[in-house]
Amino acid sequence: MRTAGFGSTPFATLTPDLLLDALESVGLRPDGRLLALNSYENRVYQIFMEQGAPLVAKFYRAGRWSDAAILEEHAFSTELAARELPVVAPLSIGGKTLHHHNDLRFAVFPRQGGRAPEFERSETLEWMGRFIGRIHAVGELHAFEERGEISVHSFGEEPREFLKHGRFLPADLACVYFGVVDQALDGARRCFERAGDFATLRLHGDCHCGNVLWVEGEGGGPWFVDFDDSRMGPAVQDLWMLLSGERGDQSRQLADVLAGYEDFREFDTRELHLVEALRTLRLIHYAGWLARRWDDPAFPAAFPWFNTQRYWQDRILELREQIALMQEPPLWS
Repeated sequence: MRTAGFGSTPFATLTPDLLLDALESVGLRPDGRLLALNSYENRVYQIFMEQGAPLVAKFYRAGRWSDAAILEEHAFSTELAARELPVVAPLSIGGKTLHHHNDLRFAVFPRQGGRAPEFERSETLEWMGRFIGRIHAVGELHAFEERGEISVHSFGEEPREFLKHGRFLPADLACVYFGVVDQALDGARRCFERAGDFATLRLHGDCHCGNVLWVEGEGGGPWFVDFDDSRMGPAVQDLWMLLSGERGDQSRQLADVLAGYEDFREFDTRELHLVEALRTLRLIHYAGWLARRWDDPAFPAAFPWFNTQRYWQDRILELREQIALMQEPPLWS
């Protein structure tokens, strides 16, 4: 069982001084005050300026995305913002959205206020559906070339192999866990087969309540942030994370979302076969993500329960529940 980190420590050079130097290198004038925001994959800070409103600086984890892939994400969010969609896109400074300073790569964004959305309200879900429908209408205009696709292979098989070869699991649970993962992936493949030849498009990719800010008042509503997980995939990937509760609750919520969504884009109901498969793949991918990041000191501190006996026992039970759910008929609005 692996218990220690490995490899070089990410963000080791990202000291406050170097962070401020990086911002000054593109002509910004911070006043020295920094506020670390909640982010583990990258490092994100609210930066107070000598003049004007605060900005948000995102420093990208080395080795995750190529420059071309980051620029593709920036181009997508910029395209959405140009069509007056409520998306927080990176600022263009000196004609660039991605900047380099020493070994750091970073982008700067306007600060967007707001609170967590109330997904239990029908009107909120319908509002979300309208904007996601508009995002997808733009997302299907052309494809990503650098950012890959959400699939059984990328979100299931790859993290399974990383966990298997990394010795992260206790010896007495490894065979059980990987056996259940294999059954879950078989179930996910069958779901994809039942869905048939569905379309893929550019997605937000991680459209949960933590990546949506709700603004009150005139001109308010949802603002979509953090397109860092943007990939190609089925439209339902950006819808299923809005659903919660029992099956009946999720069916009602889905009806609300689609009532707004289909004002702007037709939804292929065959994709409903993918909901539990995508949920299953997310669970497997998440375990692999934590394992891949275990060399980052921020992860053992933030996720002390990972890599424990109880953690893997809970994942086994969770995946067994998903195997059963993938055998049920899909949700229908």
